Parts: sequence; C-alpha cells; structure tokens
Amino acid sequence: MIRIANINKNFGERQVLEDISLRFEQGKTNLIIGKSGSGKTVLMKCLVGLLEADSGHIFYDSRDFLRMNTRARKTLRKEMGMLFQGGALFDSMTVTENVVFPLNMFTNKSKGEKIRRAGFCLDRVNLHNVGHLYPSELSGGMKKRVAIARAIAIGPKYLFCDEPNSGLDPPTAILIDKLISEITRELDITTVVNTHDLNSVMEIGDHVAFIHQGKLWWTGSNREILHTSNKELNSFVYATELMRCLRQ
Repeated sequence: MIRIANINKNFGERQVLEDISLRFEQGKTNLIIGKSGSGKTVLMKCLVGLLEADSGHIFYDSRDFLRMNTRARKTLRKEMGMLFQGGALFDSMTVTENVVFPLNMFTNKSKGEKIRRAGFCLDRVNLHNVGHLYPSELSGGMKKRVAIARAIAIGPKYLFCDEPNSGLDPPTAILIDKLISEITRELDITTVVNTHDLNSVMEIGDHVAFIHQGKLWWTGSNREILHTSNKELNSFVYATELMRCLRQ
C-alpha cells in the first residue's frame, strides 16, 4: 500500500500539485487520470523520486519516502518496478539482456539465476523463444510485454506504469491492460498506472483518481466513473462523440 498526504509541488511560481492526499491499495490497479498538463505525470515522478515533492508525505507501507536518506531510498527502490512510456528498452541489448538489467543493478544473483529469472518473466508475459532478439525485431505490443517482464524481474512490491498503452492498437492495448491486472493480483503488489486511456479505466480501474489543475478532483472505481455528477470529470470522460453516444 502507498499513501500520500498533502503533497505539494511547485515549478518556480507555478503550483503544479496542490495538497493531494491519496491511497493506492495493494493487490489492485490504481489509476491516475487527467488531461495533459493536469499534474498526473508530475505526481507519479514524485512517487518514484524522479522529482522531489516540496512538502507532504509519501508512505510506502509505514516508510516515509520523503524523510528517507539516500541509502534508505536506494533500498526501497529495489522494491519498485517501472514500466516507462514507450517501453524504454535498450536497443543495443537483446530481450534477455534488457530483462536482466535490473537484476544486475539490484541483486547479487549468479548469471545463471538471472537468466532463469528473465526466462520465467518472459514466459509470464507470453513471450517464448524471443530472448535472443533485439527490440528492433519486435512489434510494439511485444516491446511493451518485454518492458513488463523487465519491470517485474526483481519481484517488486510496487509497480508503476506510465501510459502503458501509448502507441498501441486497441486489441493490443486491452491485452496489456489485462496482463498488468493479472500480474497485480498474482503478485499481490501495489500497481499505479498513469493514463488518459478510458478503455484502461473501464477495463482495470479498481481505483481511479482524477487530477484536475493540480488538485485531486475525484476518486472512485471504474463502475462509479460513468455515474458521477462531477462536471470536470464528465467533461474529461465524455470528451469524444463515442463516449457521448454511450451515455445516452
């Protein structure tokens, strides 16, 4: 479980996050949604330490991330998996080498153990006999699955996914959504997904947080999001003609 309390973040005189408090539940997919520029990406970067919040608290279970020293943060990062937008695979490495990369950084496993772990993770995302290939030889969906395998290689307690469906066709996007949801439940981890994809919201949104102009505007489940009276959220959800048709 991750709990954030009264998080604020400014860039100069511009306040990007204002007094945000949230809980991200273990064993569930927790989605952060909002328009471009709303602050959702900044919030995720604060959660993983890529940006430093100006004030507030970020609790990983009972551990306050913002009050940790460098050594304690490094230890906690060993419990985090990250799925970057676009996959962010290393082009010069094979698929297996990409998945092994975090194991080299954060574990003392033998080379054989790392290779076996990489193979297990690739099998879990339904990629078989591709370990020798390079990212340039893979489809977009396969790259995302390799990135998921890499993200879970160290056996994380917390999984962060930044726009996991970016650039994918709808069927492949649904496959990635289901894979993230399945892994979350199987490993009983806390998963946080940053997205603007409403299909993802409806497919896997166990808990949804809507960020608007840097503030927490609404929270609920995917079952509740279509039946809210929140004006700004409805404007976001029903922005397309298709969604407006479904509402009728």
